Amino acid sequence: MPPLRAVPPPTGRPYAGRAVGERAEAAPAEHYARLVRLAYLVLAPSLGRNRRVLSAHGLAQRALAGGQAADPGFAYAHVRLRVLRFALEAGLPLVRFGRPRRAQFPPLVPQVWGLRLFPHSCGADELALEQALADTSAPCRAAHVLRGLEGLDDAAVCRVLEAAGVDDPRAALLEADALTAPYTLLASPEFDPCSLQVRPTDPVRRRRRGRTLLAGAGALLVCGTLLLMPGDGLGGPRATSAPLYSRNATAQLALDPAEVRRVPQGLWRAAARRDFTVWPTRGDRTGDTRLLGRALAAWARPGPAVVPSATPGTPDGPPMGPPQLLYAGEVGPAAVVLFHDGLRVVRYAEPRNADPSGGAALDFARVDGADAVGASALVVQRRAGRIRYLTAPWVRGAGVRDLLAPHAAARPLPRDRYGVTDPLTEPETREGGRADCRSWQTLELRDGTSARLMTDLGELTPVRLTSGAPSTPHDVSGQAERESWARTACLLPTVRSNGVRSVNSWPYATQRLPEGAGDALWLCTRADTWRGSGSRVLAQFQAPPELSGGAGAPAAVAARAEDSPDCGIRRPRVLAGVLWKSDGGRWYVLAAGSRQFASLTATGGVTGSADGRLLALPAGEGDRPRLDGLLTDGRRVESLH
Repeated sequence: MPPLRAVPPPTGRPYAGRAVGERAEAAPAEHYARLVRLAYLVLAPSLGRNRRVLSAHGLAQRALAGGQAADPGFAYAHVRLRVLRFALEAGLPLVRFGRPRRAQFPPLVPQVWGLRLFPHSCGADELALEQALADTSAPCRAAHVLRGLEGLDDAAVCRVLEAAGVDDPRAALLEADALTAPYTLLASPEFDPCSLQVRPTDPVRRRRRGRTLLAGAGALLVCGTLLLMPGDGLGGPRATSAPLYSRNATAQLALDPAEVRRVPQGLWRAAARRDFTVWPTRGDRTGDTRLLGRALAAWARPGPAVVPSATPGTPDGPPMGPPQLLYAGEVGPAAVVLFHDGLRVVRYAEPRNADPSGGAALDFARVDGADAVGASALVVQRRAGRIRYLTAPWVRGAGVRDLLAPHAAARPLPRDRYGVTDPLTEPETREGGRADCRSWQTLELRDGTSARLMTDLGELTPVRLTSGAPSTPHDVSGQAERESWARTACLLPTVRSNGVRSVNSWPYATQRLPEGAGDALWLCTRADTWRGSGSRVLAQFQAPPELSGGAGAPAAVAARAEDSPDCGIRRPRVLAGVLWKSDGGRWYVLAAGSRQFASLTATGGVTGSADGRLLALPAGEGDRPRLDGLLTDGRRVESLH
């Protein structure tokens, strides 16, 4: 396990670097996203974001396919070196009579046609870092990334750069010293080529070029199919495949607007359960068969003017039968249709005047297993930083509550007669808790028995926010829980666009800081997804507000993990630590575990142990200890990684 890495924060702030006890011995394929991010950051920004995204994935896949080190303990380092070497080769200029390197050309795979891919845009800090990286050499970018993202010291950076073929690693380090941006920016969604936005290329030019190619390819395909098929080439009683989609009876029903299922008003009141299946059909265009026909046709066979998107793990295929119509109506400048097929919610949006040149959007979100809370609202429109929701019929009231203003009351949010809310501001999408995260507006829904906080994380379904132990999470209530969430809100972008269903924040320990600096709060925040896999866990260290920038200052991320059972119902425990500097200028290793821990131990650079679940040891700047703990049942486990 590589030890803790820290980036110097302001006095009194904890080091929000890499987690204590984070593994590097895991299989390289498990760190695919990390390898792709490394390649993306080293590649020249002048390539453009679309080319960099595809090249980063191509280089990482090529490196993984090239074999691993003989010693499994060095497998990740071996693949990382290959990725780095390929990314550096990609930045070399082409020489007229020299032999070109494979990495200097666009990748053969992956390829994307008709769409441009780019990571989520964030704030001014990320833009400034992108511009600064564009003005540096590839070895400088590699040195900066190895320092900030991989947590290597200068000696290790020099060894890796030298092995990757850099002629003067020391010069690269000196050039990287001029980059003053915080290392935490390297973990921003701005530089995550695995969490992407898509936009169409020029549809007019693409259509003009594609018509000729499609005509020729279509003719060849038809002729080849007829030659290869038995009998008359049109199938028969012994054919193993069904007729073409347009001639399949079940598929035809799914495309017929008259066949969509409509739920009457009030059915939900007597239903045995409350979910999307009892939502009534609503909207001012539910009788517009042309609109419904276009929406169904785009769902079954999206054309080049349709921009599709889907949450992770959500199939984006055609409906298996006539879907349920949830909503059809005009929202702002768009006409919106919402369907539900038992597994997914599908949103179709086109210009209100049905102008085909305006294109259309088609969004898919998995909602199987939704309960009354999970089916309480859907995003019906997202435009210019504003969001409108369609609320469930059992929602009696809606409000807006700013997570970063825990002492302020929720303000009412009006809804129209169909349940569509007035627009509210989209939450900030910046990562790292900087000053540009000034507010985080959430949707507060009331059903007559309780109030629930829901937030937007970039998808069709809002995410439920809860507090408490993993075995008994509950809706956020009370001043203390709102104050805790005020310091967690600006970390929510780390789980954005991941198909998240709920986020629970669990305060698992309180620790008295050395030198009488007050009490720190340890929390474990877990984001669970609709699909089950892909959960993300963050261990947070919240120093007293007076030491960390105020009551709204974000917590430090002490550890993070993906697809880990920690902090969940299956394994409701956690252990994490940080390197912390006091106002007196002295350094300490601080760690805390949940109630299952009987003792904690630190080794490597800082050595010591403590009975109980709290640990505070004197340390030095740059110390990198490893943590583990002894459970009350006698088992020894590592810290969150």
